Amino acid sequence: MGDQRAKADLYEQFARLGKAMASPRRLELIDLLAQGERSVEDLAGAAGLGVTSCSAHLQVLHNARLVVTRRQGTRIYYSLASDDVARLYGEMREVASRLLAEVEPARRAYLGDDVEVIGREELLRRAAAGEVTVVDVRPAAEYAAGHIPGAISIPIEELAQRLAELPPEIEVAAYCRGPYCVFAHEAVRVLRAAGRGARRLADGMPEWRLAGLPVSAGAPTQAGA
Repeated sequence: MGDQRAKADLYEQFARLGKAMASPRRLELIDLLAQGERSVEDLAGAAGLGVTSCSAHLQVLHNARLVVTRRQGTRIYYSLASDDVARLYGEMREVASRLLAEVEPARRAYLGDDVEVIGREELLRRAAAGEVTVVDVRPAAEYAAGHIPGAISIPIEELAQRLAELPPEIEVAAYCRGPYCVFAHEAVRVLRAAGRGARRLADGMPEWRLAGLPVSAGAPTQAGA
């Protein structure tokens, strides 16, 4: 028979991750960090948290080794410890959506009615053939941290004013942070209301990266550039 105290200690180590992730706010921070490295101040603003509260949540994640830090001057930057963290977060969402009946009505209440989607393989094929314009509707800083090659950066709050930058005869494929991010849903609705053909990528940038597909980084490219 094994030592029960040692067994309990072992399972306590596993539970550290569950305890650290047992907060909607910390899951949101993981979701944001799946887009790329961010400062505490940036994360606080994006998550609608005070800096002190955000720092406390990040410290819990750091103690569980889910995130790592680096210092630049007086600012501290956080990033996910590895792709395994983004993968774990994505798998947890998928399990929740399969087991919890409450997920679907909550999803619809947040995202609204479904909009048409395009898969990764079709997007790659049609983008290579010049049959679709790929638009990243996340904030510009997230685009700079990593985006689909050739994608145009038009943050969702700018889309309605920048429609003229998009070729009217070509379908738009919009993408954002992931399947539960509202930006791409809103983008498709804005584009369709303007008479443009549009779909959203079925998932988002973290899933694209985890699938081993090509990723570019750098400052936003303007439409038509």
